[in-house]
Amino acid sequence: MVTVARFLDVSEGTQPNQFSVGDRDQITSISELDDTYKQLMDKPLACVMAVMGGDGRPNLTPMWFDYEGDKVLINVAEHRKKTEWIRANPQVSILIMNPENMYHWMSIKVTVDREVHEDDPEEGAKVTEQVNRIWQKYIGPDGGDEYGLRDPGGNERRVLFECTVDRIATFGVPG
Repeated sequence: MVTVARFLDVSEGTQPNQFSVGDRDQITSISELDDTYKQLMDKPLACVMAVMGGDGRPNLTPMWFDYEGDKVLINVAEHRKKTEWIRANPQVSILIMNPENMYHWMSIKVTVDREVHEDDPEEGAKVTEQVNRIWQKYIGPDGGDEYGLRDPGGNERRVLFECTVDRIATFGVPG
């Protein structure tokens, strides 16, 4: 079960206790999310991922958002610091905000279940396929079929973190 906290928003004007949680619902699958918020996950909108950095402060990274079924997928380069930080503290927060209306957003708190390495002989192809799929989602067909941002200075290898959704908070409407 995933708790969804629905904040009271200002889309229809001000109200008492605005910006506080109005309702908390339980869902069994993220596919049960209201379309008002599911669209934030499905559109090619950048998200901000927060992980605890090495100095104990949150590290914020803008990145692409992806999910499959009920798992949030985080695909990062093996050699980056944030990969190390995710391993050290596998609780991650993600914010997806509608770029056309900052009062329409969704926050997702997840916990890493497992990681898959691109070099894994059995599942590594899944990592490459996933990064190519989100490349297509965000860049489109003009960008080619394969992820085009690999570090040309080395043999960049990817890691896919599969995450369980713990809690969701929602706010506002698209318009």
